[in-house]
Amino acid sequence: MISSLERFGIISSSSVVAIQEEVEFLLDTLEVLRATNEISNDAFLEAGSIQGGLTLILNLLSQGISDEEANSQLLRLKERAKSLNDSFPGLNDKIESRR
Repeated sequence: MISSLERFGIISSSSVVAIQEEVEFLLDTLEVLRATNEISNDAFLEAGSIQGGLTLILNLLSQGISDEEANSQLLRLKERAKSLNDSFPGLNDKIESRR
């Protein structure tokens, strides 16, 4: 999750396509990891909050929010991802191994 978010240093309305691609990657990858029992249901649900947060940012950008507000949301999401990685060690590596 951390690596997924770190792909975006600063986002703007021009980041919409890249964010959409990352949302789709996370959606697909998390489903595979859960189906193959590489992650628990708890990890799947918690990680889904990061994917959902990216979707929210994507929707907000599409509605024309300021780049400043979008980046503020991204920063909060990155903090959440770091906390998530502490709760589920190795989650980031499992996700990135599917890239």
